Amino acid sequence: MSPGRPGRRGQPTAVGDILGKVLGDLGLDGVARAHQIGTIWAAAVGDQVAAHCRPLGLRGDVLELEVHSPGWAQQLQLRKLELLAALKRELGPEAPRELRFQVGYSRRP
Repeated sequence: MSPGRPGRRGQPTAVGDILGKVLGDLGLDGVARAHQIGTIWAAAVGDQVAAHCRPLGLRGDVLELEVHSPGWAQQLQLRKLELLAALKRELGPEAPRELRFQVGYSRRP
């Protein structure tokens, strides 16, 4: 090890974790919150919902979501309280308070 260069300590840190912290440090808390939601989205809402719907961004405490069809938008609108509760379990006080759905998500083949 060269002088003046500290050795590695602890475990490696995931880039996603670093990105959220950097965005927060830069005063981009909304972007950091949106990034955090994106990283836990599938775990919070389940693979089936995640396959048909993805987060686009936050406007205040409103999470904007893109859904691949009007049918899924309607189904998820009916499940809004369930989805908000799942996000609250994962994110605590950083969870959005409202969801807004829009159709337009093209699923990957």
